[in-house]
This record gives sequence, structure tokens and C-alpha cells, in this order.
Amino acid sequence: MKKLSDGSRYPSRVKVADFDDVSKDILVTAISLFRCLIVTKAPFPDSIADETMLGKDAWREACQLKGINIKLTPLAIKMLLKRTSHVRGELKTKMRSLTRTFFGFWSSESRDVIRQNRDLAEALKDAKTGIYKTELLQDGINVMWFANQSDEGIVYNQFFNPMPIKLIALMLTTIECCIDEWMQGVKEDIRFTAIAYGSVYNNHLNSLQRFDKRTAPYKLFERICDNLHDVAR
Repeated sequence: MKKLSDGSRYPSRVKVADFDDVSKDILVTAISLFRCLIVTKAPFPDSIADETMLGKDAWREACQLKGINIKLTPLAIKMLLKRTSHVRGELKTKMRSLTRTFFGFWSSESRDVIRQNRDLAEALKDAKTGIYKTELLQDGINVMWFANQSDEGIVYNQFFNPMPIKLIALMLTTIECCIDEWMQGVKEDIRFTAIAYGSVYNNHLNSLQRFDKRTAPYKLFERICDNLHDVAR
């Protein structure tokens, strides 16, 4: 790890550049792995301990991939855990325009358009099934994880084949947040935080699990997960 020449402590805002070349190489790989683990295992971790465990798993796998064993430091784990909110925020940003276009929300000062936006948002929220659109899920998955050959869905395909139920629940939660931004008829920014949307995520996860159980004899949900991956790939 790099040391400051004057012997002072590391800055509170840690950056990848603060690490030496070997540690930096491990860290960059571990960050990608951690992002995959978060979205597929615990999009809204129940505790810091659970989140830290995923960070340790990512670091361990990164060391194995690079064929070198580097000790995981507090600075490195801090860098990894910052990615939890980052990856959710990145997904929200990418889903915002996709959701607006897919459902037909319009930015306008017209009272009629504002009312139409509000009515549409309310209808989608009330029906709930309105956000369970495979096409929109597929578009989001493609853009977020499979846009090019260097994306995480391609490089670390083992996390996404088949598409995990927790990732699908995260996608649905993100779409709901994007719809919430139109509830007043004009788009407003709503933060995609664990406090605001952790319970929403759990509701979607429970709904998907019930659907999977009810349709188990037909393996319907299993086929949906396989198809979401195969089309993306």
C-alpha cells in the first residue's frame, strides 16, 4: 500500500490510486466481483456483517484469479463496501430512461400531460403487475450487465446464469422507484436507498418466490430466469 511521504494518515476519501500496483490489480478485480455478488446475493444487505462477508468473498476470489494472496486491509474493504450503493445507483440511472420510454411518461408543463403521467404512475403502482414486464427487465439487464464483451455479465457469467431471483427482485424494485419519480405528474429525483426501498425489494422477492413455488411443477420461473440470461448473452 502506498504511504504518504510526510507520514500522515491516508485521506478519508480512499481511491483506487491510493494502492500499490499489485494491490490495485487485485482491488479492481475484487470490485467487479463484489458488484456481481451484491446484485445477485444481497442487493440490500441485512447488516454490515453480511456486506463485509461478501467483500471478503470477492477479495478471496480476486486473489485466486490473479494467483497471488494479498491481505485484505480495512482500506480495501472500505473501497469495496462503497460499491453497494454505487451499483444500485448506476442501475437506477440506467433504468430511469428505459422505464420512462417503455411506459410512456412525458416531460411537459401541460396540465393534461401532467395528469396523464400521474394517472399512469398510479395505475402501474395499483396494478403491481404492470411492472412485471419481461421486455423491460430484459432491456435493463442487457444495458446494465451485457452491453459489451467487457461487461460483468459476460466476464463473470457464472453469477448470471441462470438469472438469479434476487437480481430480478432488484430490477423490479428499481423500476418501481423510477415510476415513483412520476407520481406527481412531473419527474422528480427520488433516492434509491435501502431505507426507502429495502422493504419494497423484500416484497418483490417474496412475490417472486411465491410465484416460483406455485408454478414449480411447470418450471415456469426457471424458464424465465434461463431466458433472461440466454437472450442477454
